[in-house]
Parts: sequence; C-alpha cells; structure tokens
Amino acid sequence: MTEAILLVGGKGTRLRPLTVHTPKPMVRAAGVPFLTHQLARARAAGVEHVVLATSYLAEVFEPYFGDGSSLGLHLEYVTEKEPLGTGGAIRNVAPRLRSAPDEPVLIFNGDILTGLDIRALVRTHETTGADVSLHLTQVPDPRAYGLVPTDGTGRVLAFLEKPQTPEEIVTDQINAGAYVFRRSVIDTIPHDRPVSVERETFPELLAAGAHLQGMVDSTYWLDLGTPAAFVRGSADLVLGRAPSPAVPGRCGDRLILPTAVVAPGAKLTGGTVVGEGAFVAEGARVFGSAILPGAVIESGAVVTDSLIGSRARVGTRSVLNGTVVGDGAVVGADNELRNGARVWCDATIPAGSVRFSSDQ
Repeated sequence: MTEAILLVGGKGTRLRPLTVHTPKPMVRAAGVPFLTHQLARARAAGVEHVVLATSYLAEVFEPYFGDGSSLGLHLEYVTEKEPLGTGGAIRNVAPRLRSAPDEPVLIFNGDILTGLDIRALVRTHETTGADVSLHLTQVPDPRAYGLVPTDGTGRVLAFLEKPQTPEEIVTDQINAGAYVFRRSVIDTIPHDRPVSVERETFPELLAAGAHLQGMVDSTYWLDLGTPAAFVRGSADLVLGRAPSPAVPGRCGDRLILPTAVVAPGAKLTGGTVVGEGAFVAEGARVFGSAILPGAVIESGAVVTDSLIGSRARVGTRSVLNGTVVGDGAVVGADNELRNGARVWCDATIPAGSVRFSSDQ
C-alpha cells in the first residue's frame, strides 16, 4: 500500500466557531493543523501518495501543504462541486489513484485522532483477502456510533447505525473511521451523487456477498467532532498520550511554540499549547488548553480545558472552563464562562458581564 484518500470535506458544524474561518482538519492541535498529524502518521506507515477529498473552505489546504514534499508525500487535491458524502467523496477522487485493481488503498476520515497500527490493518486486509477492511474500536457506550458485529474470524456480519434500545446493542465494536479498500471496489461506488459509505456502500457490499473484514485495534482513539474532544485531543498529543510524529517539540506538560511569549510567573500545565505570537501574562494559569497563534491571556486569568482562537483575548482575572473563544473575540476582565460556552468570532464580552458565581 502506497496511497491513501483523506476525507477532509466536512463543514465541522459541531466545532463552530472554530470552523467559521477554518476547515476542521486545519484547526490547530498541539501547535499544527490537525491534518498534519494524520499525514505524518500515514507517511510513517509507508504511504507516499495522498489524495485529499476537499469541499468546505477547500482553498486553504493547498497553500499550506503544497505538493506535500515537506512531509515526504505527494499530495493531490480534489474539490467536490456539491457535498457527496463519504462514499461519494471516495468515488470522486478515484481518477487520481494509481493503484492496480487488486491493490489496497487506505482511506481515513479527517476528524479522528488515533494510534491505529496502519500497517497491521493493511496486513489484515491482505492476509484475509478482504474486499474492504475496517478499523474497529470498542467503546463503553456505542449508541452514538455505528455498530459492527463480527464473527470469530473478524468477518463483518452487519452494520447497525446508532442503536438505541438494549436489544439493538449487540456489540461494543464501532466503525472507527479508517478503511482499506481493494482498488476495484472503489469503482463500484455510484458516481456524481451523494453516497454514505456507512449507510449505503458497506451494507450493499455485505448483501452482495463481498468480504468485509474487521480489525479491532484498541489503542488511542478519539472523535474530534466536539470542542471538548478537540481540546482533549490536542492536550493528549502534547502529553504524548496520543502518538504523532508531527508534534513540533518534545512531549510534556506544555508546548510553547517559537515567537510565543509566556511570562515567568504564568503557570502552564496539563498538555497546554501556546501558539506562535501568543502571549500569556504574569499570574495567568492555563491547564489542558490550546492557545492559538496571536491570542492573549491577561494577568490573573484562569483558563482550563478551553480553546482560545487566533488573535482572541481573555481579560484580567477572567475564568474560563470548557470554553471556546472564536478568532478575534474579546472576553473582558472579570468574566466567568463555564462548560459548553462558545464565544463567536470577533465578539466582545464587556468586563464583568457574565458570571456563574456571585460577585463577592
């Protein structure tokens, strides 16, 4: 296997306002666009050629990554004219593939942070003679995901989308968003219309008697679809809990990128990352958070499990916990924002305007 398709066309609506100006795979995690971690792991597994299936804000990918040579890859970009779903996006980029009909093609979603052993998935695909092989992971509560029961040999038996009743939950194995396709199978996906690989392609292949193989890999896995998950994923990359060869520095309690300024009396812990040109003032405390380039954390502010957008500002003594502050927004002094709060891009919250506790 030497080539892959990376699905990066989603709008990332659950991540807004992070994705107002930036497509989800380009939001920075541990100091670099999240997509950088995926590309670096693919290259480490032997991939040489990657086709990016783009749609939303497609114009931002190529100026950043170019031809991919800086990562040791050859990158190509294909933009959908209309959203085509996961299956439609795969089929849409097929003309750019170079693999022979029986050769494997790696496919993965642009919002999954994982420690998957990619080479092991490819070996499973080749040794079992499968038409499609799927990375499966086990989760405590599978109701929000698609269940994939398998037999004793790992062969897929069914696809059960988001079950709700106890009777429907027949396994804790879920579709983890990485696949290996036999090249010829990609050409069977309908062209020029939306197709869901999860709801249409896989069930139809199974009904037609195709061999779909599951490989359970229970290493690190996280769907970065929500702000809280994205912040946690970034922190886990900095801490070294999530593996990536693209973290721009030594893993540890904090990561401070070049040109960032952190005052000697500021405290950064829990996998916090401070982006280029950002400033953290004296007496500020930041835990498990991502401070994007150009942001400012003023003196005495306390920021926990939060993401502070590019050029945003958190005022003196403000307390943020589980909060997302959009690009260019200003949270004035003495505000208190708690879990789930989202401050939209370029918004301004005046000093002392929002609190959850009393003002004493």
